[in-house]
Amino acid sequence: MDPDIRTRAAIEEHWRASERGDTEAEHAVYAADAILDYPQSGERFRGRAAIAAQRGGHPADRHFTVHRITGGGDLWVSECVITYDGVPTYSVSVMEFAREHVVHETQYFADAFGAPAWRTALAEPMPGRTVARA
Repeated sequence: MDPDIRTRAAIEEHWRASERGDTEAEHAVYAADAILDYPQSGERFRGRAAIAAQRGGHPADRHFTVHRITGGGDLWVSECVITYDGVPTYSVSVMEFAREHVVHETQYFADAFGAPAWRTALAEPMPGRTVARA
């Protein structure tokens, strides 16, 4: 099987397992010594067990919607919306692979914001979306 097809399938299963709440399957994509970074908070989680524990202990009701997965070779990016207790947070996950497992992931989070009126004539809605006004 083509390595990129296999890697994409592993990432897709990671996000499906995240949505199902299947912690074991969700974290199977990570190497035992993987690193997960959250730049906004400055946190680093070292090792699959620590990554799984911090996600498993999250108190919110979470849902995952993947908008796009792109990449090749050892570098892959997922664009997602993670909904925490009904509130959407936009997320970009940058996964670096080695030996068919994630060895380093950096995950960025951003809240939605309203578009200012001065840009109205320049913008169009993204597919499947409406433009939120400020």
